[in-house]
Amino acid sequence: GALGGLGLAVGLWRRQAGLAAAREDEEEKELRQRFMAPPVSGLRELRRRRRELRSRMELLIMETQAEVCRALTALDPGASFAVDSWERKEGGGGISCVLQDGEVFEKAGVNVSVVSGLLSEEAARQMRSRGKSLKAKDGKLPFCAMGVSSVIHPKNPHVPTMHFNYRYFEIEEADGTKQWWFGGGTDLTPTYLNEEDAVHFHKTLKEACDKHDPKLYPKYKKWCDDYFYIKHRGERRGIGGIFFDDMDSPSKEEVFQFVKSCAKAVVPCYIPIVKKHRHDSFTPEEKLWQQLRRGRYVEFNLVYDRGTKFGLLTPGSRIESILMSLPLTARWEYMHTPLESSKEAEILEVLRNPKDWVH
Repeated sequence: GALGGLGLAVGLWRRQAGLAAAREDEEEKELRQRFMAPPVSGLRELRRRRRELRSRMELLIMETQAEVCRALTALDPGASFAVDSWERKEGGGGISCVLQDGEVFEKAGVNVSVVSGLLSEEAARQMRSRGKSLKAKDGKLPFCAMGVSSVIHPKNPHVPTMHFNYRYFEIEEADGTKQWWFGGGTDLTPTYLNEEDAVHFHKTLKEACDKHDPKLYPKYKKWCDDYFYIKHRGERRGIGGIFFDDMDSPSKEEVFQFVKSCAKAVVPCYIPIVKKHRHDSFTPEEKLWQQLRRGRYVEFNLVYDRGTKFGLLTPGSRIESILMSLPLTARWEYMHTPLESSKEAEILEVLRNPKDWVH
C-alpha cells in the first residue's frame, strides 16, 4: 500500500512538474511576443530573479520599448523598425530599434541597454563631480546600468520631436555596499509652438508625478528646463517636461513605482499630438526652420548631454546606439535671425523664458 501511495505521489509530482514546465513555456512565448527581441539577461534568468529590482527594471524597459515602437508603427504603417540586438564584450548588451525614412517619422529610435562591468576612471570622475562618494577597491568600481532611451524626429515641422529616457544604476563599493539610483525624464521639442499640445504634454506628465507626490512635478519640471539649456545660445532645447537624476529615496520600491508611472505616460503624452498634426500642410520655409532647430538639438546632445558623454566614456559602448539621438538631417546657417513677431520668434521667446503650462 505504501508503495502504491508513493507511486501516486510521484505521478502527481511529475504531472505538476509537467504543468509547471508547460506554464513556463507559455509564459516565455507570451513574453517573447510582448517584446521587440529577447531580453539581454535572458528570459529564464529574469524569471529566476523576478523578485529582484534589477530584473523588474529590465522587464519594464523592455515593455516600454515595445509599447512605444508599436504605437509609432501604428501611426506610420508603411515603416518598420530595424531590430538590432548587440553584445558588449565587457558585459551585457542591448537592443536598438530604429525606424528611418517613414512617411511620418524621419528617424525614430528606441534603445534598451543592460550593461555591467567596471566603471572607467573618467566615468567615475564624472559621477564624483556630481557629489557621489565612490570608494573604489584597487581602483576598480563594479557597476550595472540599464535603461530605455528614445528620440523621435518626425518629418512634419508641426509634429514635435520627443525624447525620453529612464534608467537604473548600481555601483558596488570597496566594502561591498551598493549605491543605487534612478534617473530619467521625458521632454518635448516643437519646431513651432502649439499651446494646446504643450498643456496636454505637461498635464499628462504632471498626473504621472502627482500619483506619487504633488511636489515632484514642479521640482522635475524646473530641473528639465535647467538641464536642457544650451548655454552658448541662451535658450532651452525645447519646451521641457520632467527630468531627474540620482534619485535614491524614499525607498527603492517607491522610486521604481514612480519611474514606472513616468514610463507608462510616454505614449499618452506624445502619440495624440502626432495623430493631430501628422497630416498638417507645411511650407518649404517651415521645413527650413525645422532643420535649423534640429541643428540646436545636435549642439545640445554633443556638447552638454550627460548620457551621451557617459556613453562615449564607457569602454565597449556602442557608438551607433549612443548617436541614434541625432536627426537624419539638420542645418546650420550663418547668422540666421527670424523676423520679429513671426511664429519662429514666438517659439524662441518660450525657449528663452520657460513657461508654466499647467497652472
